[in-house]
Amino acid sequence: MQNDRRTASLDAIDLRILDLLQRDATLPIAQIGERVGLSQTPCWKRIQRLEASGVIERRVALVNPDKVGLGMTVMVAIETGDHSKDWLDRFAETVSGFPEVMEFYRMAGDIDYLVRVVVADMPAYDAFYRRLVEAMPLKSVTARFALERIKTSTVLPIRHTP
Repeated sequence: MQNDRRTASLDAIDLRILDLLQRDATLPIAQIGERVGLSQTPCWKRIQRLEASGVIERRVALVNPDKVGLGMTVMVAIETGDHSKDWLDRFAETVSGFPEVMEFYRMAGDIDYLVRVVVADMPAYDAFYRRLVEAMPLKSVTARFALERIKTSTVLPIRHTP
């Protein structure tokens, strides 16, 4: 299992630290250390190692999209007729440059790409759509509009011993 090999170098304390930081990255180091059974300095060194190794990519503030006027989430399914590396590189750079794009995946199955877009409203989505189809030749673009956000999380289900 590929996932198990990736986490093999992480021990139970590392996983507990990661779980705590995912839930609240503002926790003081001393409090994290206390919760995982370490003093402040060894805890800080572990967090620094997790950051240096890329396990912790960055620490951010999570903003409620509704509170900042970005209440429309759209799942955009894209099919293309071109699967060359050059086209993909250009497409990935183009789509990644749109600020409305929150997530962007190359897919297996009946669609080639899935993009999660967050915008204010239908005119804002239409403006995004027009920029997208003008930027690159695409076979089809299908939008699915979220009616309600039932669950959203950034916390990965990291397994650790209690």
